[in-house]
Amino acid sequence: MKLRDGKIIAGVSARHLHLSEADLQILFGKEAELTPMKDLGQPGQYASEEKVRVVGPKGEFESVRVLGPVRKDTQVEVSLTDAYKLGVIPPVRDSGDIESTPGVKLIGPSGEVNLDKGLILAKRHIHMTPENAEKFQVKDKDIVSVLCDTDGRKTIFQDVLIRVSDKYALEFHVDTDEANASFLKTGDEIRIICEL
Repeated sequence: MKLRDGKIIAGVSARHLHLSEADLQILFGKEAELTPMKDLGQPGQYASEEKVRVVGPKGEFESVRVLGPVRKDTQVEVSLTDAYKLGVIPPVRDSGDIESTPGVKLIGPSGEVNLDKGLILAKRHIHMTPENAEKFQVKDKDIVSVLCDTDGRKTIFQDVLIRVSDKYALEFHVDTDEANASFLKTGDEIRIICEL
């Protein structure tokens, strides 16, 4: 197996959601704003103090963290294990691609929102700048494989989407199911595998 030069830091994403401005106002009250709690790996992105209840046909999660800043559309990202508990199985999608996805109910301190779409299993992906893309010899929307060289659970992830923007920082994202299966933790390093 041949690996591309350069290591990439992993970030494990637990269940979370992004809110539109309109849904933020319904859930948390008029003129509500997200309260940054902790910066995330991507520039300008943060975990907020705000949490909501996410309710599906069969189960719910009491306190799901909202990530900021607000977005054009509300989107809820869960793992497959989470989806089983909610009772609805969403498709694997790139962030922002929510057409023809199932919805869930969101309950906040000031109101409720019944989403008709927006629940996804996030496609595993690598954020990178154009300079990173040149270094790794990839381009936006390429699909690659990566090696997680973890002790006792060495794993190759295929179908990894490359996302290139000058607004990104170099980081590999997987959900908690994927991370648990491979003993991968936030801060661990992965490598892109060269095609043979």
